[in-house]
Amino acid sequence: MKLRATPDVMIFISALALAAPAHAAGIETFYAGRTVAVVVGHSVGGGYDVYARLLSRFLGRHIPGRPTVVPQNMPGAGGLRAANYLYGAAPKDGSVIATFSRSIPTFPLLSPPAAFDGLKFSWLGSMSSDTSLCVTGSKSPVKTWRNMLTTASIMGGQSLGSDSDIYARLYRNVLGARIKLVSGYPGTNDITLAMERGEVDGVCGVSWGTIKVAHPDWLAGNRVNFLLQAGLKKEAQLAEVPMALDVIDDPEKKQMLSLHFAPQGMGRPFAAPPNIPPERNAALRKAFNETMTDPELLAEAAKERMDISPMTGEAIDALLRQLYAMPADVVAKAAKAISE
Repeated sequence: MKLRATPDVMIFISALALAAPAHAAGIETFYAGRTVAVVVGHSVGGGYDVYARLLSRFLGRHIPGRPTVVPQNMPGAGGLRAANYLYGAAPKDGSVIATFSRSIPTFPLLSPPAAFDGLKFSWLGSMSSDTSLCVTGSKSPVKTWRNMLTTASIMGGQSLGSDSDIYARLYRNVLGARIKLVSGYPGTNDITLAMERGEVDGVCGVSWGTIKVAHPDWLAGNRVNFLLQAGLKKEAQLAEVPMALDVIDDPEKKQMLSLHFAPQGMGRPFAAPPNIPPERNAALRKAFNETMTDPELLAEAAKERMDISPMTGEAIDALLRQLYAMPADVVAKAAKAISE
């Protein structure tokens, strides 16, 4: 039997052929001449800020309409202020994206209640995975992980949801480190300055990526002591620094730590608000992925010693669904470990 293309079928086929160009044209019309804000939930000069500014220089060329992309710092509460803004008050039209601590997406799970749902952000992707470190200054008597178990130390922090506070509490409550947490610093830069002045011994949860970019002198001049690292893999340059998961044998404690360490895979995350138009969400995800392979961005990142090992928005969605599906008893114990 021979099929014939009736007028109705021809109209339908023509509509399909025109839909994609019209769809793209609508996105281009929206973004042309527009400014896209990249809200940075941390202070100027820190790791999240440096990565956001690098992205901002190249992202616009990959978005239809080539909008101007401008970073805007909104520090506060270790990134929670920016996350709350993005979820609640930011325009839901694709004109605002944000970056904040990798621990923020699981904040509602581990530190409820929260003003947002980590599963509902429109995740664009992450620029790199990362490793978090616990470090002390050269003036501190605590110079190794074993020292942390026997000698009291003062660690600087920002707020409940920040990496600095989460990791200090984890190491105190799960691993038995003798840490006193002094929280309230505006950002990691402020804590490291306090460490250099001797006001605090050090900081936990500081990013290896941040250290390589903002504090290369720490590596060359032995200005800090690297005590413990937490991530998906051991950093080659820190082969002598123990991994947090390797200093304990208790399976339950390992599971608790793993729940907190898993977001290291999305070390520099970027998201748009929930419920933005699907076609703009898709365009932003595509633009983000293309930017991660932009030769000029990669060249600049290499020059600045910035690691680019991206994770897609879809992969972030999958990771968060997995974490939010963890057994309730494990989640409760992991949450308690960072609450006191």
